[in-house]
Amino acid sequence: MVAFLAGGERSISDLALPFAMSLAGASKHVKVLEEAGLLRRSVRGRTHICRLEAQRLAQADEWLRRYERFWTDDPETPAA
Repeated sequence: MVAFLAGGERSISDLALPFAMSLAGASKHVKVLEEAGLLRRSVRGRTHICRLEAQRLAQADEWLRRYERFWTDDPETPAA
């Protein structure tokens, strides 16, 4: 879902389509991403529109880089 949102705003039904999941299932996934701060949801009429919050991805990337040395086994990767 995050990859699809990188292309722009999407409705929850649009996000559900590639995964062949129900609207209820997609809504649960969206709720988790929303609670994590990775997307923002707005309502237009009866349609819930989702937008990626890219800054949160940057924060996650920064955090993960601290641990990159554990999966790369590169002694040159600096520890934070």
